[in-house]
Amino acid sequence: MNVAREPYGVLHADPSPIKDVYGGDAGFVFVECMRIRPADVESKTVIIFSHPIGGGSFLPLVNTLAADGVHVIYCNPRYRGNDTALIMEKCVLDLGACIKDAKKRFGYEKVLLGGWSGGGSLSMFYQDQAEQPSIRETPAGDPADLVAAKLEPADGVLLLAAHLSRSVTLTEWIDPSIRDEAKPFDRDPELNLYDKTNPNQPAYDAAFLDTYRAAQIARNRRITAWVKETLAELKADPEAAPERAFCVHGTMADPRFLDASLDPSDREVGVCYLGDPKVVNDGPVGLARFATLRSWLSQWSYDDSRADGEGNASRVTCPVIVVNNTADLACTPSHAQRLFDAVSHDDKEIHQILGADHYYIQHREKAAIAVSLIKDWMTRKSFA
Repeated sequence: MNVAREPYGVLHADPSPIKDVYGGDAGFVFVECMRIRPADVESKTVIIFSHPIGGGSFLPLVNTLAADGVHVIYCNPRYRGNDTALIMEKCVLDLGACIKDAKKRFGYEKVLLGGWSGGGSLSMFYQDQAEQPSIRETPAGDPADLVAAKLEPADGVLLLAAHLSRSVTLTEWIDPSIRDEAKPFDRDPELNLYDKTNPNQPAYDAAFLDTYRAAQIARNRRITAWVKETLAELKADPEAAPERAFCVHGTMADPRFLDASLDPSDREVGVCYLGDPKVVNDGPVGLARFATLRSWLSQWSYDDSRADGEGNASRVTCPVIVVNNTADLACTPSHAQRLFDAVSHDDKEIHQILGADHYYIQHREKAAIAVSLIKDWMTRKSFA
């Protein structure tokens, strides 16, 4: 089936006092979108994918869906390709603008949210606030009125190779051997997974894991405490710059990367989705490597981020389908199961695609299996 691609943009107002994206007119945000659809098949239903930093309009899953007759829109929020200053509440506003525009511009009557990877928690955050709006500002206290936005609820949510949230994922991956953010390479050898002198080696025992996980949460909270203290100082000084950027070292040190017995799956051990985790741990493209005070609170803080996959999922009322890829290097089975379990109603289902990787790149044929599951679910729920 021939696939047509249609790039377009959605411009919507943004009253934020601080501009957190490069370029463009103050007071407005441009949301870059791509409609991918079968060239000769009309539909009143569309799956709208979105991810906090976008960039997925050419994913094998997206292409395969369109080639198999499904209309898809990929919505890139304002932070396309750069999460340095990303605010999750603003991603929700961008997705909301895209949904409203899709219904008006193309006449779609039913909208499903495609929550792939980090888009899973964004989709759940959006749906939670669309069904039960409550947020009027960011965790830093800046305006982001999700109540006044009158977000239109989606008809269903697909959680595809999704993790719980950016904040939980970072905390599960962060390197707790860093004791002082000002001295990031002075590390506790007994908590450093990549120190060969560390007496704790895979398979890790339960006592070490309990200590390690507690230290990860403690490090996240130390950064959060510093962020809040610094933000308060800046707000108290009228002459101070309103924001500050900083670097976070050591963010790819999950014991699951090295121990196959933890959260067991078909994944390859000793690697992460970005390559060698020891290299990525301090490389330039790790999670949260570069951040701002406000962004940390909104997307990375273990306690403050409202994009909380489990919490959001517990409040949504629409149908939900969860698809887990068993060879996924980024999102392990426990995340899929926890998202599924968090949905508090019975109109939900979970599926496993054996041997499928995160992107369906190593085994492209697995994308067709995912599409088959999705289309069957859409038909049974009268979305097709």
